[in-house]
Amino acid sequence: MEYAFFEDQIVPVEEAKISIKTNSFHYGTCVFEGIRAYWNEEEGQLYILFAREHYQRMIDNCRAMFMELRYTVDDLINITKEILVKSQIREDVYIRPIAYFKDLALTPKLTGFTPTVAIYLYRFGRYLDTSKGARVKVSSWRRNDDNSIPSRWKVSGAYVNSALAKTEALLSGYDEAILLNQNGFVAEGSGENIFLVRNKKLITPSYSEHILEGITRAAVIKLAKNELMLEVEERPVARSELYVADEIFLTGTAAEITPVVEVDDRKINGGEVGPITRELQELYFNAVRGKIERYKGWLTPVYEK
Repeated sequence: MEYAFFEDQIVPVEEAKISIKTNSFHYGTCVFEGIRAYWNEEEGQLYILFAREHYQRMIDNCRAMFMELRYTVDDLINITKEILVKSQIREDVYIRPIAYFKDLALTPKLTGFTPTVAIYLYRFGRYLDTSKGARVKVSSWRRNDDNSIPSRWKVSGAYVNSALAKTEALLSGYDEAILLNQNGFVAEGSGENIFLVRNKKLITPSYSEHILEGITRAAVIKLAKNELMLEVEERPVARSELYVADEIFLTGTAAEITPVVEVDDRKINGGEVGPITRELQELYFNAVRGKIERYKGWLTPVYEK
Protein backbone atom coordinates (compact mmCIF):
# COMPACT_ATOMS: atom_id res chain seq x y z
CA MET A 1 0.00 0.00 0.00
CA GLU A 2 1.19 3.51 -0.78
CA TYR A 3 0.93 6.34 1.73
CA ALA A 4 0.75 10.13 1.65
CA PHE A 5 0.99 12.94 4.17
CA PHE A 6 -2.30 14.81 4.36
CA GLU A 7 -3.86 17.07 7.00
CA ASP A 8 -1.04 16.36 9.49
CA GLN A 9 -1.31 12.59 9.19
CA ILE A 10 0.20 9.79 7.15
CA VAL A 11 -2.71 8.05 5.46
CA PRO A 12 -3.31 5.67 2.54
CA VAL A 13 -2.97 7.80 -0.58
CA GLU A 14 -6.58 7.07 -1.58
CA GLU A 15 -7.75 8.95 1.52
CA ALA A 16 -5.80 12.13 0.71
CA LYS A 17 -8.51 14.17 -0.98
CA ILE A 18 -9.27 17.89 -0.98
CA SER A 19 -12.66 19.59 -1.33
CA ILE A 20 -13.64 21.17 -4.64
CA LYS A 21 -14.09 24.35 -2.61
CA THR A 22 -10.41 24.52 -1.62
CA ASN A 23 -9.13 28.06 -2.17
CA SER A 24 -5.76 27.26 -3.77
CA PHE A 25 -7.43 24.86 -6.21
CA HIS A 26 -9.30 27.82 -7.67
CA TYR A 27 -6.54 30.42 -7.75
CA GLY A 28 -3.33 28.50 -8.41
CA THR A 29 -1.69 29.61 -5.18
CA CYS A 30 -0.07 26.28 -4.32
CA VAL A 31 3.69 26.14 -3.75
CA PHE A 32 5.24 22.83 -4.68
CA GLU A 33 8.47 20.93 -5.17
CA GLY A 34 9.58 17.95 -7.19
CA ILE A 35 12.09 15.67 -5.48
CA ARG A 36 13.61 12.45 -6.74
CA ALA A 37 14.74 9.49 -4.69
CA TYR A 38 17.11 6.97 -6.30
CA TRP A 39 17.46 3.29 -5.42
CA ASN A 40 20.96 1.84 -5.05
CA GLU A 41 20.61 -1.90 -5.53
CA GLU A 42 24.14 -2.77 -4.36
CA GLU A 43 23.71 -0.92 -1.08
CA GLY A 44 20.03 -1.75 -0.65
CA GLN A 45 19.46 1.92 0.04
CA LEU A 46 17.07 4.59 -1.20
CA TYR A 47 18.59 8.07 -1.43
CA ILE A 48 16.53 11.28 -1.48
CA LEU A 49 18.34 13.78 -3.66
CA PHE A 50 18.76 17.32 -2.30
CA ALA A 51 16.00 16.86 0.27
CA ARG A 52 17.20 19.76 2.42
CA GLU A 53 17.65 22.12 -0.54
CA HIS A 54 14.20 21.37 -1.93
CA TYR A 55 12.39 21.81 1.36
CA GLN A 56 14.29 24.98 2.18
CA ARG A 57 13.30 26.42 -1.20
CA MET A 58 9.72 25.39 -0.59
CA ILE A 59 9.62 27.08 2.81
CA ASP A 60 11.23 30.23 1.36
CA ASN A 61 8.74 30.31 -1.52
CA CYS A 62 5.86 29.76 0.90
CA ARG A 63 6.99 32.69 3.01
CA ALA A 64 7.02 34.87 -0.11
CA MET A 65 3.42 33.75 -0.74
CA PHE A 66 2.36 34.61 2.85
CA MET A 67 2.26 30.93 3.79
CA GLU A 68 3.88 30.45 7.20
CA LEU A 69 4.24 26.69 7.47
CA ARG A 70 4.28 25.02 10.86
CA TYR A 71 6.89 22.51 9.65
CA THR A 72 10.67 22.89 9.59
CA VAL A 73 12.95 21.48 6.90
CA ASP A 74 13.85 18.60 9.24
CA ASP A 75 10.17 17.91 9.91
CA LEU A 76 9.44 17.63 6.20
CA ILE A 77 12.46 15.41 5.55
CA ASN A 78 11.46 13.05 8.37
CA ILE A 79 7.85 12.91 7.16
CA THR A 80 9.08 12.09 3.66
CA LYS A 81 11.32 9.31 4.93
CA GLU A 82 8.43 7.87 6.92
CA ILE A 83 6.18 7.86 3.84
CA LEU A 84 8.85 6.09 1.79
CA VAL A 85 9.51 3.46 4.45
CA LYS A 86 5.82 2.86 5.15
CA SER A 87 5.18 2.54 1.38
CA GLN A 88 8.15 0.11 1.15
CA ILE A 89 9.69 1.94 -1.81
CA ARG A 90 12.68 0.11 -3.25
CA GLU A 91 12.91 1.72 -6.67
CA ASP A 92 13.39 5.18 -8.13
CA VAL A 93 10.49 7.42 -7.19
CA TYR A 94 9.35 11.02 -7.53
CA ILE A 95 8.15 12.90 -4.46
CA ARG A 96 5.65 15.75 -4.71
CA PRO A 97 5.28 18.03 -1.67
CA ILE A 98 2.68 20.77 -2.10
CA ALA A 99 1.63 23.59 0.19
CA TYR A 100 -1.75 25.20 -0.25
CA PHE A 101 -4.46 27.25 1.43
CA LYS A 102 -7.01 24.71 2.62
CA ASP A 103 -9.74 27.27 3.34
CA LEU A 104 -13.07 26.81 1.55
CA ALA A 105 -13.34 30.41 0.38
CA LEU A 106 -13.66 32.05 -3.03
CA THR A 107 -11.40 35.06 -2.66
CA PRO A 108 -8.16 35.59 -4.65
CA LYS A 109 -5.83 36.76 -1.89
CA LEU A 110 -2.89 35.46 0.13
CA THR A 111 -3.62 36.67 3.65
CA GLY A 112 -6.06 35.49 6.27
CA PHE A 113 -5.97 31.88 5.09
CA THR A 114 -4.61 28.64 6.59
CA PRO A 115 -1.69 26.96 4.80
CA THR A 116 -1.13 23.22 4.99
CA VAL A 117 1.19 20.67 3.37
CA ALA A 118 0.59 17.42 1.53
CA ILE A 119 3.24 14.99 0.27
CA TYR A 120 2.70 12.05 -2.05
CA LEU A 121 4.72 9.71 -4.30
CA TYR A 122 4.63 9.31 -8.05
CA ARG A 123 6.18 6.68 -10.36
CA PHE A 124 7.63 9.15 -12.84
CA GLY A 125 10.36 7.30 -14.75
CA ARG A 126 12.11 9.40 -17.37
CA TYR A 127 10.50 12.77 -18.07
CA LEU A 128 12.42 13.24 -21.33
CA ASP A 129 14.73 10.96 -23.31
CA THR A 130 18.08 11.35 -21.55
CA SER A 131 19.87 8.93 -23.88
CA LYS A 132 18.89 10.00 -27.40
CA GLY A 133 18.05 13.59 -26.54
CA ALA A 134 15.16 15.95 -27.21
CA ARG A 135 13.95 18.02 -30.15
CA VAL A 136 12.91 21.45 -28.94
CA LYS A 137 11.06 24.47 -30.29
CA VAL A 138 11.45 28.10 -29.29
CA SER A 139 7.98 28.95 -28.06
CA SER A 140 5.79 31.83 -29.17
CA TRP A 141 4.88 32.19 -25.49
CA ARG A 142 7.17 34.36 -23.34
CA ARG A 143 8.36 33.34 -19.87
CA ASN A 144 6.58 34.97 -16.93
CA ASP A 145 8.12 38.27 -15.95
CA ASP A 146 9.44 38.51 -12.39
CA ASN A 147 7.10 41.45 -11.78
CA SER A 148 4.13 39.42 -12.97
CA ILE A 149 4.36 35.87 -11.59
CA PRO A 150 7.97 35.15 -10.55
CA SER A 151 9.46 32.12 -12.27
CA ARG A 152 11.97 31.72 -9.45
CA TRP A 153 9.11 30.47 -7.23
CA LYS A 154 7.47 27.09 -7.86
CA VAL A 155 3.89 28.39 -7.70
CA SER A 156 1.25 26.26 -9.39
CA GLY A 157 -0.52 29.12 -11.18
CA ALA A 158 2.71 30.12 -12.91
CA TYR A 159 2.78 26.76 -14.66
CA VAL A 160 -0.06 27.71 -16.97
CA ASN A 161 2.73 29.50 -18.83
CA SER A 162 4.71 26.25 -18.99
CA ALA A 163 1.66 24.23 -20.05
CA LEU A 164 0.94 26.59 -22.96
CA ALA A 165 4.51 26.40 -24.20
CA LYS A 166 4.86 22.64 -23.74
CA THR A 167 1.55 21.95 -25.48
CA GLU A 168 2.48 24.17 -28.42
CA ALA A 169 5.75 22.24 -28.78
CA LEU A 170 4.09 18.83 -28.57
CA LEU A 171 1.37 19.72 -31.09
CA SER A 172 4.10 20.91 -33.45
CA GLY A 173 5.91 17.57 -33.22
CA TYR A 174 8.65 18.52 -30.74
CA ASP A 175 9.50 17.13 -27.31
CA GLU A 176 9.93 20.34 -25.37
CA ALA A 177 9.73 24.13 -25.54
CA ILE A 178 12.30 26.83 -24.89
CA LEU A 179 10.85 30.09 -23.65
CA LEU A 180 12.32 33.53 -24.16
CA ASN A 181 11.88 36.17 -21.48
CA GLN A 182 10.17 39.54 -21.92
CA ASN A 183 13.45 41.03 -23.20
CA GLY A 184 13.76 38.41 -25.93
CA PHE A 185 16.62 36.47 -24.33
CA VAL A 186 16.60 32.73 -23.63
CA ALA A 187 15.02 31.95 -20.25
CA GLU A 188 14.53 28.19 -19.81
CA GLY A 189 12.48 25.18 -20.86
CA SER A 190 8.88 24.67 -19.76
CA GLY A 191 10.16 22.89 -16.66
CA GLU A 192 13.95 22.90 -16.97
CA ASN A 193 16.95 25.18 -16.88
CA ILE A 194 19.11 25.30 -20.01
CA PHE A 195 22.85 25.13 -20.71
CA LEU A 196 24.79 25.71 -23.90
CA VAL A 197 28.30 24.48 -24.64
CA ARG A 198 30.44 26.73 -26.83
CA ASN A 199 34.19 26.26 -27.23
CA LYS A 200 34.27 23.94 -24.19
CA LYS A 201 32.63 26.55 -21.98
CA LEU A 202 29.21 26.22 -20.32
CA ILE A 203 26.83 29.13 -20.80
CA THR A 204 23.55 29.45 -18.95
CA PRO A 205 21.05 32.25 -18.32
CA SER A 206 21.56 33.98 -14.97
CA TYR A 207 18.88 34.21 -12.27
CA SER A 208 18.01 37.72 -13.45
CA GLU A 209 16.70 36.27 -16.73
CA HIS A 210 13.37 35.23 -15.12
CA ILE A 211 14.23 31.59 -14.43
CA LEU A 212 13.75 29.09 -11.65
CA GLU A 213 16.63 28.98 -9.17
CA GLY A 214 17.27 25.39 -10.14
CA ILE A 215 18.76 22.94 -7.65
CA THR A 216 19.88 20.56 -10.40
CA ARG A 217 21.29 23.57 -12.27
CA ALA A 218 23.49 24.39 -9.26
CA ALA A 219 24.64 20.76 -9.02
CA VAL A 220 25.59 20.65 -12.69
CA ILE A 221 27.60 23.86 -12.35
CA LYS A 222 29.48 22.30 -9.45
CA LEU A 223 30.19 19.11 -11.40
CA ALA A 224 31.32 21.08 -14.45
CA LYS A 225 33.73 23.22 -12.44
CA ASN A 226 35.04 20.64 -9.98
CA GLU A 227 35.18 17.51 -12.12
CA LEU A 228 35.59 18.70 -15.72
CA MET A 229 37.40 21.98 -14.93
CA LEU A 230 35.05 23.86 -17.23
CA GLU A 231 34.44 27.58 -17.19
CA VAL A 232 30.79 28.43 -16.53
CA GLU A 233 29.37 31.75 -17.73
CA GLU A 234 26.02 32.99 -16.38
CA ARG A 235 24.63 35.77 -18.57
CA PRO A 236 21.90 36.76 -21.03
CA VAL A 237 21.72 34.30 -23.94
CA ALA A 238 20.43 35.36 -27.35
CA ARG A 239 18.07 33.05 -29.23
CA SER A 240 20.50 32.86 -32.16
CA GLU A 241 23.16 31.37 -29.87
CA LEU A 242 21.03 28.24 -29.60
CA TYR A 243 21.47 27.55 -33.31
CA VAL A 244 25.28 27.76 -33.25
CA ALA A 245 25.90 25.97 -29.94
CA ASP A 246 28.23 22.97 -29.89
CA GLU A 247 25.96 21.24 -27.39
CA ILE A 248 22.78 22.06 -25.46
CA PHE A 249 21.20 20.29 -22.51
CA LEU A 250 18.34 20.82 -20.09
CA THR A 251 18.52 20.28 -16.33
CA GLY A 252 15.90 19.74 -13.65
CA THR A 253 14.75 17.26 -11.02
CA ALA A 254 12.36 15.68 -13.51
CA ALA A 255 14.51 16.16 -16.64
CA GLU A 256 17.77 15.26 -14.83
CA ILE A 257 20.30 16.05 -17.60
CA THR A 258 18.53 15.84 -20.95
CA PRO A 259 20.53 16.47 -24.13
CA VAL A 260 19.01 18.71 -26.81
CA VAL A 261 19.83 17.42 -30.28
CA GLU A 262 17.69 19.78 -32.35
CA VAL A 263 16.36 23.34 -31.98
CA ASP A 264 13.78 24.68 -34.44
CA ASP A 265 14.77 21.97 -36.97
CA ARG A 266 18.46 22.84 -36.67
CA LYS A 267 20.58 19.90 -35.56
CA ILE A 268 22.93 20.41 -32.62
CA ASN A 269 26.21 18.47 -32.78
CA GLY A 270 24.93 16.72 -35.90
CA GLY A 271 21.86 15.53 -34.02
CA GLU A 272 23.94 13.51 -31.56
CA VAL A 273 24.51 13.83 -27.82
CA GLY A 274 27.70 15.81 -27.24
CA PRO A 275 30.76 14.60 -25.28
CA ILE A 276 30.55 17.15 -22.46
CA THR A 277 26.86 16.42 -21.96
CA ARG A 278 27.65 12.69 -21.79
CA GLU A 279 30.40 13.24 -19.21
CA LEU A 280 28.14 15.37 -17.04
CA GLN A 281 25.35 12.79 -17.30
CA GLU A 282 27.65 9.99 -16.17
CA LEU A 283 28.89 12.01 -13.22
CA TYR A 284 25.39 13.10 -12.24
CA PHE A 285 23.76 9.67 -12.44
CA ASN A 286 26.57 8.10 -10.41
CA ALA A 287 26.39 10.88 -7.81
CA VAL A 288 22.63 10.68 -7.28
CA ARG A 289 22.80 6.94 -6.61
CA GLY A 290 25.51 7.36 -3.99
CA LYS A 291 28.32 5.99 -6.15
CA ILE A 292 30.62 8.99 -5.72
CA GLU A 293 31.64 9.37 -2.11
CA ARG A 294 32.45 13.11 -2.27
CA TYR A 295 28.85 13.86 -3.32
CA LYS A 296 27.16 11.74 -0.65
CA GLY A 297 26.30 15.03 1.05
CA TRP A 298 23.67 15.57 -1.67
CA LEU A 299 21.81 12.49 -0.45
CA THR A 300 19.55 11.58 2.45
CA PRO A 301 19.41 7.82 3.07
CA VAL A 302 15.94 6.50 3.85
CA TYR A 303 16.48 3.06 5.38
CA GLU A 304 18.26 2.53 8.70
CA LYS A 305 21.33 0.32 8.43
